[in-house]
Order: sequence, then structure tokens, then C-alpha cells
Amino acid sequence: MTTTAPTSPGTHAAGPVPWEELAPLLRGPLVLPGDDDYDEARAVYNGMIDRRPAALARCRDTVDVVAAVGFAREHGLDVAVRGGGHNAGGLGVWDDALVVDLSLMRSVRVDPTAATVRVDGGCTWQDVDHATVGFGLATPAGFLSSTGVGGLTLGGGVGYLSRRYGLTVDNLLSADVVLADGRLVTADAEHHPDLFWALRGGGGNFGVVTSFEFRCHPVGEGGVVIGGPVLYEIGDTSEVLRWYRELLPSLPEELSGWFGVLTIPPAAPFPEELWGRKACGIVWCYTGPHDRADELLDPVRSFGRPLVVGMHEMPFNVLQSAFNALYPAGLQWYWRADMYESISDEAVDVHSRFGEALPTGHSTMHLYPIDGAASRVAQDATAFAYRSGGWAGVMVGVSPDPADNPAMTEWAKGYWSELHPTSAGGAYVNFMMDEGEDRVRAAYRGNYARLVQVKTAYDPTNFFHVNQNIRPA
Repeated sequence: MTTTAPTSPGTHAAGPVPWEELAPLLRGPLVLPGDDDYDEARAVYNGMIDRRPAALARCRDTVDVVAAVGFAREHGLDVAVRGGGHNAGGLGVWDDALVVDLSLMRSVRVDPTAATVRVDGGCTWQDVDHATVGFGLATPAGFLSSTGVGGLTLGGGVGYLSRRYGLTVDNLLSADVVLADGRLVTADAEHHPDLFWALRGGGGNFGVVTSFEFRCHPVGEGGVVIGGPVLYEIGDTSEVLRWYRELLPSLPEELSGWFGVLTIPPAAPFPEELWGRKACGIVWCYTGPHDRADELLDPVRSFGRPLVVGMHEMPFNVLQSAFNALYPAGLQWYWRADMYESISDEAVDVHSRFGEALPTGHSTMHLYPIDGAASRVAQDATAFAYRSGGWAGVMVGVSPDPADNPAMTEWAKGYWSELHPTSAGGAYVNFMMDEGEDRVRAAYRGNYARLVQVKTAYDPTNFFHVNQNIRPA
């Protein structure tokens, strides 16, 4: 059994792998190199990633997952686990590995009386939002609903509702997990509590999660919120960011907004005369009663000299999916990220300079707030460690054209290098590429040693290592 970290692919047992023995054990298809759908099946969200797995087990149920994990263990194969395929580093696929692909497992069941939702491991947040918003409910998630539920949850889950209702992991009630030894267990506060703690931020290190149960919350009025962007000239970045950093922590928790530098998309509903213009701005989301909305929102609508004020009533799932079409699967992505407990004047100057230098129309930088309810959780209560308030920051070079990769990679690296001295030291694991063990340690702060203990207990051979890897002792 290989125990290599994902920085160097492991090797499987010598000799041909008897895939004909696995195929009859699966309800879903087994996809092999040379099959007509192989290239489609191995593709992930980040078009910069081009890996060729040995096979993909496209699981339809938990029994398929158990069979695939058992087969990989028996034959000494590396395993990659794929949910929505959005992972920054493309770790849902791996060269010469067996991919345990959950993307056909898409069931969602809402219990509106208990305000809970049970979600299969292959779902995207679009699946979940569609089901919950009809009942006026939502579970805290991210900002792009094409993201997979599994990856986002296991890394922490920062989103529009974090200030009011906490992170996704703060709303996780239980998880069904296929372990490296083939057992299926349910982890919650009473059963396998150490595993449950680790799953809430520790990534895919501990097993394959085949279903999640989440707590839901009321949002807006019957699921209708008030949200959208307020955009400014890129030259106003310093002024807007200084205002935003002071304002955001003082706002009521039903109002949240993330800050970004971006290029205004060449599409409706943006005015045509602004298409392709570099800008800064805040995307707001208000989930409280609408009779209080004008009182709270007028100050954020009217600050400064906005180019666009695009805040409207809309179902929460519409806001969650607003950027899906702008960022379809297959674009080239290069990610760098850090956590920031404050936004210093030095940082403001860096954001202003690199915002002016955006290398492509899709490239951007976002600062997502982690305060309010998310910051009232103790740092050691879950594996997600950055609980002292602040922002999760990410700068991404993005383009449909691989020829842009050198320029946008250089931009993102330079941006990150100048900003890193102002950071809290580590990054949100969901925004990390393959950056090495030191960066993984920094992502977990004082929780890392406990994560090693849980990893050693549940995966002592590091069977699940194609991830932001936590090595067993």
C-alpha cells in the first residue's frame, strides 16, 4: 500500500489490474482508458488539470463505494475521491489511480418540520438549494452553487450565511463514511465523535462521505433575500476597502458582503458601456425581514460613487447561482490564498495595485468574511481553525485560454507574496492547490496534532492521501 503524499503519485501493485472483477460489483459504470466517455469522466472544473486515472468507478450508491474502496485496497491502487469536481488542485482525479466518483449520487431529502436536509455525497449546492429554498430554508454553503457539497463541507464551508448561521461544518449533524478498511460508519456528536470533529474541516483525509445531514435555517422571507453587487471604479479600491473593513464587523448578522476586484462581465444585466471595465465592489446578501431592508441597505447602496447598484429581491438560490454561468467548468485556474484577521493599510495598497493589474477578464480576488456566528465557535471545536474573525482571501488567475496561464500565474503569485506578510499565516484548504505539508499544517493551526491522531486511528496506512494530506503518525 502506498503512503505517498499527493505531490508524487503512488504506484499500484505490479501486473495488470483485473478490472473485469470490479465491474460486476458496481451498479454504476466503470470507465476505463479508451472508453468513449473516459475524457469526459476524468475532466474536472479546473481546465489546467489534465490527469489520466487508471479507471473511474462512477458509483450509484454506498455499496458501489464500498466495493471500489475494497478493490483498490486489495490491489494496492491509489484512490482519488471525486464529488463535484471543483477542487482547486484537481485532487478529485489522479494519474494511475482509481477514482471513486460520487457524481451520480444526487439525492436530496428535506425535512421541513425538523429543518434538516440529507444530501448524497455527489450533490452540488445547486441540488441542495433547489430543494431547501422551496421551504424558505437554506444551509450555509459557498458562493458558487456549482460547487460540490462534499468538498466544500469537508474543508469548512464559508458563504453568504456564515455571519448569521456559521460555517457549513457548524451545521453538519451527521455523515455516513466509508473508511479505508471498508467499514461504513455514521459519525455524529455521539457516534465516532473524534471522526465527526475531524470531518468538520479536515478534508478528505478520513474516508469517503456518501451522505451528509445538515441543519437548515430560514432565509429572507419565504426564501427570498435581497442581494447583488455594488461596483465601483477600480481606482476607488483603497477608499471602498477602507470603508468596508470598518463597516462589515458592525453590521447586523443578517447582512453580509464579500469584497472583490474584478472585470465587469460583457453581458446583461451590466450596462454595455461598462463591459470589460476593471472594478472593485461588494456583493451583498441580506437575509432578514424586508421591512427593515431599506434602513440597513440604503447606506451600502449609496456609499461613494458606485458604477452599478445591482441589489434586488431574489430567491436565495438565484443569488447562489448568479456567477455559475460566468465560471463554467473547463476554464484555466491558478489559485493562491490566505486567511486575514484584519485588512491593514499595507494590504489595502497591495489590493489597489494588483486590482489595477488584473491579467484577464475572469481573474479576480475575493475577501470572504468569517465573523459573527462563525467566529463565536471555539477554535478547537471543529477542525476548521480560523475562528478569530477576519476574512478568507483568494486570488485566482482565470482564463479560457491556456496561453494566458504564465501571465495570470505570475500575477497571482506576486499578489499573494506581497499580501502574505499581512496574513494570519495559513489558508482555507478549499482554496489551496498542491502547496506542501507546511501549508497544510498552517491551515489547521493548533488543531493539526489532533487531526494526526484521528488520521492514525481511522486511516493508519494513509490510504486516502490524494488530498490536502494529513499524514498518520
